[in-house]
Amino acid sequence: MLERLDYVKLAPRLIVDAGSGPAREAQALRQRYPGARLLAVDHALPMLREARPSGLGARVSRLLGRAGVQPLCADLQALPLAAGCAQLLWSNMALHWMREPRAALAEFHRVLAPGGLLMFSTLGPDTLKELRAAFASVDGYAHVNSFVDMHDLGDQLGAAGFTAPVMDAETITLTYADVAGLMRDLRGSGQANCLAGRVRTLYGPRRWARMCETLAGFVREGRLPATAEVVYGHAWREAPRQSADGRAIVNCDTLARLFPEQSAIARPAWTIPVRSSRSGVRPKDSTCSSSATARFLLRDWPWPTP
Repeated sequence: MLERLDYVKLAPRLIVDAGSGPAREAQALRQRYPGARLLAVDHALPMLREARPSGLGARVSRLLGRAGVQPLCADLQALPLAAGCAQLLWSNMALHWMREPRAALAEFHRVLAPGGLLMFSTLGPDTLKELRAAFASVDGYAHVNSFVDMHDLGDQLGAAGFTAPVMDAETITLTYADVAGLMRDLRGSGQANCLAGRVRTLYGPRRWARMCETLAGFVREGRLPATAEVVYGHAWREAPRQSADGRAIVNCDTLARLFPEQSAIARPAWTIPVRSSRSGVRPKDSTCSSSATARFLLRDWPWPTP
């Protein structure tokens, strides 16, 4: 995922690592963007304690206000952050822990500033398909977490207000010597069954033996496969096109590129919310507010006339 940032031109001031765990990737993001503040957000406090550096150097950095990665224990579906505060929201392998990621995506959109980037990865529905099929042959309970399809995630990004979503996936197959090795790996990585419809009683030895017998049918060349469908996505928070009272917002940086002969470098930047009419845009209906990007000489703009 980090390599994908090579193709993105971004200079974030604040990066939010949502679902950071012990913040190992947050450190890598800090190295890539040394001038940015970085928040490592996770709901598991023990994980965040590992992320907080200790020692004299770390204490001095905090006293001087130069703390590299700041841990924050919070729910990703209700982030205690101001709207529009971040320029990059990074979330690696966190969304699949939620039964429905819509609320988290809406929060990500709220926290991102206009022009900000969301980049994430999660697991797709083919993940652990062998184990899911083996358990399904024994009983009707849900033993493996369900995962949202890549195309549905793309739709949810659009519903949350993101633009230009890009989704892709890859399939990774891990192999194990036996079922016990697979289960140890799942428990060691924290991949527990968190579904409401999971079995609430002990799994008896007979049912376990039947499950293992079905799972043995997937063995190839003496190794038990475990599929992981890894879904990657990124999308942008677009700048608003309308003001609160419904007027269209015209970015003069775009206008200056379209009409370079009308631009003036010495002039301040402007963003113009304008009212439109059938005959075009009238200067008397226009109001201007300062912006930090576009430079355009308003009095030279060829306003359309009826």
